[in-house]
Amino acid sequence: MLLARALCATKKLLLLDEPVTGLDPKASAEMYNIIKLINLCDDISVIMVSHDIHEAVRYATKILHLGHTQLFFGTAAEYRESAHARRFLGGNRI
Repeated sequence: MLLARALCATKKLLLLDEPVTGLDPKASAEMYNIIKLINLCDDISVIMVSHDIHEAVRYATKILHLGHTQLFFGTAAEYRESAHARRFLGGNRI
C-alpha cells in the first residue's frame, strides 16, 4: 500500500494527492479515518489534495481552497461560514 510506504519515509509530514480516488464509500471512510488517526495519534501533519469538499471539511483541521480568482485559508469551522462554502457546499453545509 502506498500509504505505508509514505509513512516509512516521513517522521512529521505526510503529503497525499487524492488518496481515496477509485475507492468505494466504505473504503474511503476507512481511509479518511486512518489518515485522521495518523495525524492525531502519531503527531504527523497531513497535507492532502482532494476534490471532495464535503469530506475535506468533515475531516480537515485547516482548509486551503484555491479557486480561479479566490483563495481561502482557515479552519474547517471558518470555511463552513465562508462564501466559498456557500458556493461549493450550497445548503449542504457540514
